[in-house]
Amino acid sequence: MSSVALLKFDNKELALPVITGTEGETAINMSCLRADTGAITFDEGYGNTGSCRSEVTFIDGEKGILRYRGYPIEQLAERSGFVETAYLVIYGDLPKPYERAQFGRLLSDNAALREGMARFIQNFPRDTHPMAVLSASLNALVAYYPHLASNNHQHDLEHFDEAAAIAISKVRTIAAHTYRVRVGKPFNYPRPNFGYCENFLHLMFSEPYNEYIAKGEVAQALNLFLLLHADHEQNCSTSTVKMVASAGANLFASIAAGVCALWGPLHGGANAAVIEMLRHIHDDGDDGTKFIASAKDGKGHRLMGFGHRVYRNYDPRAKIIKQSFYDALASLGIKDDPLLNIAMKLEQAALHDDYFISRKLYPNVDFYSGLLMRAIGIPVDLFTVMFAIGRMPGWIAQWHEVAANPKGRIYRPRQIYTGHAKRDYVPMHERIEAARQEAGLSK
Repeated sequence: MSSVALLKFDNKELALPVITGTEGETAINMSCLRADTGAITFDEGYGNTGSCRSEVTFIDGEKGILRYRGYPIEQLAERSGFVETAYLVIYGDLPKPYERAQFGRLLSDNAALREGMARFIQNFPRDTHPMAVLSASLNALVAYYPHLASNNHQHDLEHFDEAAAIAISKVRTIAAHTYRVRVGKPFNYPRPNFGYCENFLHLMFSEPYNEYIAKGEVAQALNLFLLLHADHEQNCSTSTVKMVASAGANLFASIAAGVCALWGPLHGGANAAVIEMLRHIHDDGDDGTKFIASAKDGKGHRLMGFGHRVYRNYDPRAKIIKQSFYDALASLGIKDDPLLNIAMKLEQAALHDDYFISRKLYPNVDFYSGLLMRAIGIPVDLFTVMFAIGRMPGWIAQWHEVAANPKGRIYRPRQIYTGHAKRDYVPMHERIEAARQEAGLSK
């Protein structure tokens, strides 16, 4: 017999089913509460609400566990790559050799942008934020591939493979083209013989007669960055993608909405905030010593890139990317950078100072990824775009879960109304008279 939770409310006792997940996590099914009692639950910000059932990602924040489709992130980081992991996240299993080759061909075939799309990006003002360009461009893909975006989930699922490949492949080209417009340089075209990350770096940094060939350590570090960001359960942007998808929206519209959510500084801007913090410390003439002291006494600025809302111990992604970051630095010959020196001082304090250890304020993935992006040469305002490139497989997989559910319903949270009780309309002349009297004016 399935376990139940008993709820007593208004002289009634309800037996609410208990749902148990694969890893033993439990949830009380409250879906019948309003129908049976007229009441709803209140959970501001959905911090304790299970909004869906999902097979994509498992997180245990207390133990520092992150798994994609059951595979530990540590194993994927060591043995896999971003493209193979993207396939795993989207389709549920590691690809067979022919599936990996076919997926790679789809990405290669869809890397280039149509000329109209390239002009669309070029027509944005140079100082437009790259996330605005990315969101608009992903949404605009509907115009170029109308057969993939019918807003009919059954039809869209029939063309899912092509739509998924277009999204994953073109997001990096859009990002690189946006950067080239910003710096006033001509677009580069994808190289079919380059890997996913090598191609992106070529699109970003190659110049006429001086093709950018990424160092192995740099390409590997970028590959790892994208892999570690491929999905992260029901966060703000992923929940936004699923919310939009539940209305029947197509894949491109849904992921464009995800970009907008990720743009928020409380979500996708953490790695950029690390660099801004380091710049602030450096501009103050501090080597990090004063900043650490002020952070400990609670009077300083917030320490960015340390601790995590979900992981109550060490962010498992930070452990993985840390060594790759140092390998990339060595290959680039970066040894004495003022911001890097400050960052290393903060890192050592967090790893060895009892104040930070007792509060579990360890460096998280944003700390190292922000430094990595800067070392590679990615501008700070493009950091969140890089996050979006990595998160694309997760958004696609989560969209698919909604679209493929024949019993799915539109997401529609409830609210607790706290406004005025019923009141009657007051005609304008009475409002004028009331205002005159309040001001002490006679007729």
